[in-house]
Amino acid sequence: MSVITITDARGKLAALVDDSHREPVYLTRRDRPVAAIVDAEQLQQLLADAEELADIRAVDAAWEETERLGETPIPWDEVKRDLGLA
Repeated sequence: MSVITITDARGKLAALVDDSHREPVYLTRRDRPVAAIVDAEQLQQLLADAEELADIRAVDAAWEETERLGETPIPWDEVKRDLGLA
């Protein structure tokens, strides 16, 4: 993990971007991490993974709500049939 102050990073941005292809570079202010430089592809993957995790959590919450309310889920085939899609 690379850590550098924002002040020191100002003159080294190109090198820090190159370094970020190997690992994130954390920028600090007053000894506290405040930002990071990460590889663009890695960021895209992290965002996609976060979206997938949010979807999984939403499904889990829906199932928990269904169980809490004592409801019976409607099978997808039945929904399609009712909508004239089957």
